[in-house]
Amino acid sequence: MKIAAIRTHLLEHRLEVPFESASMRFDRRAHVLVEVECDDGTVGWGECLGPARPNAAVVASYAGWLIGQDPRATERHWATLYNALRDQGQRGLTITALSGIDMALWDIKGKALGVSVSTLLGGRWRESVRAYATGSFKRDGVDRVEDNASEMAQRRADGFHACKIKIGFGVTEDMRVIRAVREAIGPDMRLMIDANHGYTVAEAIKVGRAAAEYDIDWFEEPVVPEQLSAYAEVRANQPIPVAGGETWHTRWGMNAALQARAVDILQPDMAGCGGLSEAMKIATVASLHGVRIVPHVWGTGVHIAAALQFMAAQTPDPVRVNPVEPIMEFDRTHNPFRQAVLNTPIEAVHGTVAIPNGPGLGIEVNRDALAEFRMKDA
Repeated sequence: MKIAAIRTHLLEHRLEVPFESASMRFDRRAHVLVEVECDDGTVGWGECLGPARPNAAVVASYAGWLIGQDPRATERHWATLYNALRDQGQRGLTITALSGIDMALWDIKGKALGVSVSTLLGGRWRESVRAYATGSFKRDGVDRVEDNASEMAQRRADGFHACKIKIGFGVTEDMRVIRAVREAIGPDMRLMIDANHGYTVAEAIKVGRAAAEYDIDWFEEPVVPEQLSAYAEVRANQPIPVAGGETWHTRWGMNAALQARAVDILQPDMAGCGGLSEAMKIATVASLHGVRIVPHVWGTGVHIAAALQFMAAQTPDPVRVNPVEPIMEFDRTHNPFRQAVLNTPIEAVHGTVAIPNGPGLGIEVNRDALAEFRMKDA
């Protein structure tokens, strides 16, 4: 079995109603899938977090090191690609592109051996996970407070046990949103807040102290990811657990945050942190610091499937008498090709997501959808 070709599929959908986080505006959904094809016809699928076209360009630059190689040698290929561009960056696009390739190679390995990726990662501890709904971005032309409260009330009605809302637009307005959402979802639904690094340290501390009375599970990305000392300062001066990690890459990037005591919850992204190979190493490092892992998930069903395989294989913390079960981030913003790219969509049923148990990632990609949502000029 040899790698014969590596392709990227650039997907796009223009949004009728744009939305934004504290750090980014979305007028379209754009993602890139990675397809690795072997000489025996076996195909593996992966996905890269971040800007689609630049990721596709880096994936193409990596292909020369992999064509003709055995796809099952995932550790060797990871090291080869990391070393190939390490002088140009140990984080960012070099790693997000590597993540998509690594994910696809694990898919191939599972298919070649006839078992799920989670089995190869050490075994399946669970067959399903509870999901939390991510949404409540700031949408154009609507009242943000009413819109966010209504949306999260609907997520409760959909059966989700928890939800995460977007903040970082200003302390006063954000507190109005937090209060309104808590009133809308009631006292027993878990609530998380995500600032997408939109605050200064002083603002983040002020929000954390004020929001604590609304029983917030975690405060995600309160400040810019480069400033680990700022993370640690926020964590030390307000009572809500701090989460972060979607913008940190590899075990080295994550370890720096852990050593700085910057977070209570670490959020590696399978499509961004270095892939499944690196995510398992990150989980081991996090366990040494007693930090909980809750993966970040943003993309299509390919990314969702990879995150689920990772969570299936997560070992309960042996130090804890009652280990905390992993939970799945489930994006509820508009994306018509999120599930369309799969022949069998992965959906939450009453707030719970079944983990695919077929070979590899346990998915089949719908090529008709790839054609339908193909990015123009791609």
